[in-house]
Amino acid sequence: MEWYWALALLIGSIVVLMALGMPVAIAFLAANIAGAWVFMGGFDAVVLMLDNGFGALSRFALIPIPLFLLMGELFFHTGLGARMFNAIDRLLGRVPGRLSYVTVLGGTGFATLSGSSMGSTALLGSLMVPEMQRRGYRAKFSIGPILGTGGLAIIIPPSALAVLLATLAQIDVGALLIAGVVPGLVLAALYVGLIWLQTRLDPQGAPVYDLPPVPLAEKAGLVLRDVVPMAGVMVVVVLMMLFGFATPSEAAAFGALGVILLGLAFRCLTWEALTKSVTGALRVTLMAYLIVFGSATFSQLLAFSGASSGLIDWATGFDLAPLWMLAAMFLVLLLLGMFMEQISIMLLTVPIFFPLAESLGFDLVWFALIMLLALEISFTTPPFGLLLFVMKGVAPPGTTMRTIYTAALPFIACSLILVALLVAFPGLALWAR
Repeated sequence: MEWYWALALLIGSIVVLMALGMPVAIAFLAANIAGAWVFMGGFDAVVLMLDNGFGALSRFALIPIPLFLLMGELFFHTGLGARMFNAIDRLLGRVPGRLSYVTVLGGTGFATLSGSSMGSTALLGSLMVPEMQRRGYRAKFSIGPILGTGGLAIIIPPSALAVLLATLAQIDVGALLIAGVVPGLVLAALYVGLIWLQTRLDPQGAPVYDLPPVPLAEKAGLVLRDVVPMAGVMVVVVLMMLFGFATPSEAAAFGALGVILLGLAFRCLTWEALTKSVTGALRVTLMAYLIVFGSATFSQLLAFSGASSGLIDWATGFDLAPLWMLAAMFLVLLLLGMFMEQISIMLLTVPIFFPLAESLGFDLVWFALIMLLALEISFTTPPFGLLLFVMKGVAPPGTTMRTIYTAALPFIACSLILVALLVAFPGLALWAR
C-alpha cells in the first residue's frame, strides 16, 4: 500500500470515530488495533503493539503530569489560589484597568497550575466578566485578558501540557519546561503593555472607581502572607530544575508537597479539599496516560506502514526554505485548533511534525515551544476557536460572538509577536543551554 493511502486510512479512521462521538483516547486505540491487524499481520501483531504501548507508560518522564495536576487542584480546592488572586487585587489599588491586570496575573497562576485552558476560561469567565462589566469595563478589558491567559499558562512552568508534549515527542521534559520561562515573561510583558496602551487610548473602557486605601504595612502583609508563599512554590519548582537540584519528576513532587504544607499552615487543607484534589488529578491523569498509550502505538504504525517516512520525503521534496515549512506546520495547527482540542491535535501531529522538524534541522525543544504557542493561539482564533465558545457559554447574556472575537484579537497579536521573536531570536527559548 502506498504511504498516502496508509496515512489516509489511519488518520481517516480516527477522525470518523471521533466524529461519531467516541472519546479521543478510545478512538486512537481502536484505530491502532485495526491498523496493526492490517499493516503488521494479525492477532500477534496487535498483542505486540499493545505491549509496546504499555512500555511507553512506564517512562519516568510521565511522573510530573499527575503531580503538577495535583498542585493545581490543591491550589484551587483549598482556596490558596483565591487568596493570591484577592491579594493581587487589593495591592493594585486605583491603577486604571486594575481588574484586567488582576485577571492576567491571577488567571495565569491558576491556569498554569490547573493545566486546563478551557477550565481556566470557564472559571474566570463566570467569576470575573460579570464583576468587571458591573463596574463598567468594556469587553476588550474583561474578556480579552481571560482569553489571553492561556498563552501564558501553556508555556510557563509548571505546565502539564508541556510535559505531555515533551513525552509524546520524546524530548527532554526539563529542557522544555525551562525553555518557557523567558518567553513566558516576554508574553506577560506584552499583555501588560497592551492593557496599559488600551487604558490610555480608551480611559472610559476601564473606569477607575473608589477603593478604601490599603496602608503600606497591610500591603506588605498581603505580599508576605498571600503572594510570596503561593508564588514561591512555582519559583522553587523552576529553580530546582534550572540548577539541576532535581529532575522534573522530583521537582514536581516537591511542588505538590509544598502546596500540601501551605494548606496545613493556612489551615485550609480539609479532607474534602484533599479528596476533590486527588480525584480531579486522577481523572485527568488517566486520560493523559491513555493518550500517551494511543500516541505511542500510533507512531509505531505510521513508521511501520511507511506513512511517516513517505510524508517527510514528500514535504521536503518541495525544496522550500525551512521557515516556510515551519509556517506551513504552524498554519496546520491553527486550522486544526478550530475544530479539535489540543491533546487530540498533539496526537495527530507529533508523530509527523517532529520527525519533519528534525529533518529540517530545527532544535526540537525550540520547535516544541513554537508548537505549544500555536496550539494555544488556535484555541482563540476566530471563527471557530474552542475557547471563544467556552467564553460565550459563561459570559453574561447579550454578549455576542463578534464582541468576543474583537476582544481576543489583540491578545492573539501579542502571541504572534512572541512567535516571531522566537523565530528571530531562538536564544529566548534556548537560554539555559
